[in-house]
Amino acid sequence: MSDIQEILALAEKRAIEKRLPYAGALTPQEAYELLQANAGAQLVDVRTKAELELVGRVPFALHVEWAFYPGMVANPDFAAQLEAQLSLKNVDKNAPIMFLCRTGGRSHNAALVAESLGYLHAYNVLEGFEGDANEQKQRTLINGWKHSGLPWTN
Repeated sequence: MSDIQEILALAEKRAIEKRLPYAGALTPQEAYELLQANAGAQLVDVRTKAELELVGRVPFALHVEWAFYPGMVANPDFAAQLEAQLSLKNVDKNAPIMFLCRTGGRSHNAALVAESLGYLHAYNVLEGFEGDANEQKQRTLINGWKHSGLPWTN
């Protein structure tokens, strides 16, 4: 079994354990490995524009805001904007699509929406971009995309 097959099997196992209706859940490192191995795979960052500007971004990710800053007001056009972005990139509904946010909550919701739109391989990126907070409420020190040393930029 290839590393990618093992990663996808583990993501599916997490989906079964957590009773997720979408394909699965990946760690940041697993998501990055899948992106590297599958040219059709896509990462979608659902954080706010403010988060991208203040905290950093993944340079090759698409961006569709789940909610708007300030106030975290839900984006009523999320589904349509997601489909438009994926269509521009010619992303097939059978391609792996991974969703990333700060810590994994909004990206879970985005994966739910993608699954409802017929994307068969929607994944949540666990830990998100910043990861869990420590006792001092600081992020990026325990886990997450940035902590894992994966590509990001300001």
